[in-house]
Amino acid sequence: MPTYSRLAFASCVVLVACHNTAPPATSARPVGLATVEARPTLTAATRDASATADSRRSSLAAPPKSLNDEDVARTVVAVFGDSAAFRLMDVPSGDTPAAESGPVWDINVRSYETHERVTHYVQLFSTSAREHFRARLSRGTRYEPMIRAKLRAGGMPEDLTYLALIESGYDPNAYSRAAAVGLWQFMSTTARDVGLRVDWWVDERRDPARSTEGAIRFLGDLQKQFGSLYLAAAAYNGGPGRVARGLTRYAGEMEGSAGEDRFFALAEQDYLRPETKNYVPQLIAAALLAKMPTQYGITVDSLPAFAYDSVRAEGSTSLAAVATASGATAQQLLDLNPSILRGVVPPDGALWVHVPVGTAERSAFALDSMPLSQRLGLHASHIATSTTLAALAATAGVSEKQLSWYNPRLKTAKRGKLALGQSVLIPTRATVAFARGVPDPSIERYGSGNAVSSRGTHVVRRGESLGGIARKYGLSVARLKSLNGITSNRAVPGRALRIRAAIPVSRNASRSGASAKSTATRKEMTKSGGKVSSKSGGKSAKKGGAKSAARKSASKASKKAGKGSKNSGKRSAAKSTSKHKTGKTKKDAQ
Repeated sequence: MPTYSRLAFASCVVLVACHNTAPPATSARPVGLATVEARPTLTAATRDASATADSRRSSLAAPPKSLNDEDVARTVVAVFGDSAAFRLMDVPSGDTPAAESGPVWDINVRSYETHERVTHYVQLFSTSAREHFRARLSRGTRYEPMIRAKLRAGGMPEDLTYLALIESGYDPNAYSRAAAVGLWQFMSTTARDVGLRVDWWVDERRDPARSTEGAIRFLGDLQKQFGSLYLAAAAYNGGPGRVARGLTRYAGEMEGSAGEDRFFALAEQDYLRPETKNYVPQLIAAALLAKMPTQYGITVDSLPAFAYDSVRAEGSTSLAAVATASGATAQQLLDLNPSILRGVVPPDGALWVHVPVGTAERSAFALDSMPLSQRLGLHASHIATSTTLAALAATAGVSEKQLSWYNPRLKTAKRGKLALGQSVLIPTRATVAFARGVPDPSIERYGSGNAVSSRGTHVVRRGESLGGIARKYGLSVARLKSLNGITSNRAVPGRALRIRAAIPVSRNASRSGASAKSTATRKEMTKSGGKVSSKSGGKSAKKGGAKSAARKSASKASKKAGKGSKNSGKRSAAKSTSKHKTGKTKKDAQ
């Protein structure tokens, strides 16, 4: 709806509200705005407003109360959201001057805009990083209406949309070094905990709408836990366990702080990581600049809103077939479905696929009428004869790597041959054209590359126990509980446990490198006989007097025996070498 039309509509709503005994509710939700993802429209809201106006037509005979910009802005916030009110403030209306109060925020910005770290990031975003920040703001115009609508529906402040700006720059395909993914930078475990699907075929962290819903659930829970929006944001970034421990540890230093001041009081302590300390100041700075871009010399380009219809497609339906059915281009369908990783609906079930607005019915009819040979993007091939993945890929006209995207658990026998009796999914070339070459979605990479992060934390998964986690990192259960101030024996899913920089212990960790090397040498000795054993014994003997004496003894015995006792000499040398290796292994173990 054009800006002037919104202003006229809002004025009508305010006129009606002025004659009502109760003031207009600022928490009203527009019916149509909830469908930003699919056919965004305000038809329902307009119809409701018209019905209300008809029911109160008689009361309009009385002179209406005078309107001011504040009344209009308040009503527009209730109906269209905060960003619409800000745009209205910049629109001249005849002789009526624009509102002088400036933009409004539904998070506490004004109280902290002069804070040292906030002013630092305002300066940074508006100078050396201005172009980078402008690009992020411009990209955000595509997703902000949808995010604001979902935040409002979830009872959360709409200006939390700027967390997505800080997290990913509004990039649905953002991928961090720690393997966090999407607009809201979820790790796979956390994403699953908030109800998102993350597997080999689908990664809803990349879906702007679904990941936003997950972020709202997570932030809502954190706000309830800490009673502060900024502490919730800090916990979103640094982990709820760390924030909770900090509040307990520095309760004395933070005495007298309340509300959002509690975050800044905690940030003053030498406890939170620098990234987390700066996270909220970056959010506030982003909110300041985003609402007043021209004041900081930033020009924001507007992109079409993220909107779509959805059609239910059966398993193995290719995105190429959906594109044909809907009339969408390949790029349109890829942009609308970033969560479908392999260019095809997962073989194990149906899935809602996003299509351009207004094409759902046509798409559904076309897919139902489409021959299976054209609709399906995969077919199974049974391995009955000896072959390789490369040979199958060449037959299918795809690369070996592309074929592996659809067969992550293929078993191979000797020399790269595929094990007989298994099935291989063969994609069409059209399917591969819609696939994304992304890393395994289940990866959770923490600084060192191990399951433990460089931050020294482990996020508890469903089904894990404290004992299992402790064994994994070479800790005792008592030590793990002590590090985290835990008194119970229950591992709470989603909780970030502090484990310092412990290294995960593998199942074979009890075997030292020296022991493994010793075993390999014994195998070599067995294969090659006494000559190798004698040489090995000689090399070992140089490392110690006892080993040297044993070698000399074995050598003398061999010489005395002469040619007729070669086998005996070899056995003596082998026995001597075995003793040396046993001694070395024990020494290493000590």
